[in-house]
Amino acid sequence: MRLPMSPTDSMFLLGESREHPMHVGGLLLLQPPEGATDQDVRALFVEALSRDDDVAPLWRRRAVRSLSTLWQWAWEEDPRFDLDHHVRFNALPRPGGIDELWELVSRLHSTVLDRSRPLWEIYLIEGLADGRYAIYVKIHHALADGVGAMKLLRRVLSTDPCETGMPAPWGTVDRSDPARSAVGTAIDLPGAIVRAVRATVAEAVGLVPALVGTVDRALHDRGGSMSLSAPNSMFNVPIAGARRFAARSWPLERVQMVAKAAEATVNDVVLAMSAGALRTFMLEHDALPDDPLIAMVPVSLRKDKDPGGNDIGVLMCNLATHLADPQARLEAVRDSMAEGKQSMEGMSTVSRLAASALGIAPLAVGVLTGNRALPRPPFNVIVSNVPGPTDPLYWNGCRVDALYPLSVPVDGQALNITCTSTDGEIAFGLTSCGRSIRQLHPLLDHLGAELEALEAAYEVGAPA
Repeated sequence: MRLPMSPTDSMFLLGESREHPMHVGGLLLLQPPEGATDQDVRALFVEALSRDDDVAPLWRRRAVRSLSTLWQWAWEEDPRFDLDHHVRFNALPRPGGIDELWELVSRLHSTVLDRSRPLWEIYLIEGLADGRYAIYVKIHHALADGVGAMKLLRRVLSTDPCETGMPAPWGTVDRSDPARSAVGTAIDLPGAIVRAVRATVAEAVGLVPALVGTVDRALHDRGGSMSLSAPNSMFNVPIAGARRFAARSWPLERVQMVAKAAEATVNDVVLAMSAGALRTFMLEHDALPDDPLIAMVPVSLRKDKDPGGNDIGVLMCNLATHLADPQARLEAVRDSMAEGKQSMEGMSTVSRLAASALGIAPLAVGVLTGNRALPRPPFNVIVSNVPGPTDPLYWNGCRVDALYPLSVPVDGQALNITCTSTDGEIAFGLTSCGRSIRQLHPLLDHLGAELEALEAAYEVGAPA
């Protein structure tokens, strides 16, 4: 049986090429329980591989198109599904350090997935000198968005360190387990816009005037939350297929203390850290534009705590990279985000959809048509922050030390910054075009330095 693929999902297949792979990923760093060895952890995976009948339907699904689908993309169950093809084992050269892990994951993230099979791969990576091991999940954006990939990882985790017999990431999960069903909500921004537009057909008559009004505001809001014009920068260049990935975590409490002192949000501090790191990085390369960089920021506009629905929008945040003072940058970011949220909250549903669709339209059109040459980019970098569970998570007794997101750079956007928080830590995952932005470690160092600078500026708990 074939199921039609949504236009949003098929966009990522239509826009994919060898030089522009369209998969996302997630990386788990796990600490084995006391007394366990690498062989014990491998045994858990080998045992899960033996249960090849316990594979959730999503992981058996492959993309097809033919005359019977009128050459439109559709999903069908792979009749020759082979779990061994999708689950693989790697080992770092000993003694394996975190830098070697980033190198391996960067290479794995660079290759396109085989379209004749279900569009995913999972790697168990051994050999870290500190005794931990990693699980890298690679999944096509047509099958899941970046946060969705993280959710697929989280769904097989538990808050109980003593629980055993848990499924592998590709296994079926008891959805009645609240500890797993509450560990993450996917936000697929383009898909949310498409679905929301369809759900508001009754208001569609207002979409055209709303879009016209949004364009008019954008043209007169240079550098503001509705801006569609950003300066050219070293990050807004054509890209190739090679990928670079690096990540680092900081205590969430440090970020929260700065946010409280600055009367800002955690997301504001994340953006200010990114702004300071990008400014320093560009100064080192003599490439800092005179005008401030603009970040595209997916934001939740939901006022209640109900995780359902897709009440989200896209804001263009002024990163104030032209300012040398870290406190002034954070206050500019805070004000830009507050202005944008206020503008969004005052809009009707249709106007909000128009604004969000307009913000991502140049990116979507470029992906589909291959015509990515814009005189000025609508924004310079995507910065996304997705809060995660506050409690420790475990898989068959192995504690999750970190959960890092990997994203999709596209032409004209050679760097992506995605954050997620887990168990009191906030993790920054940086994914770049390996040809355009080769070294990511300096950016990670600058993120840490910017957090320290903000702590000093607001006189909140200097790092130990």
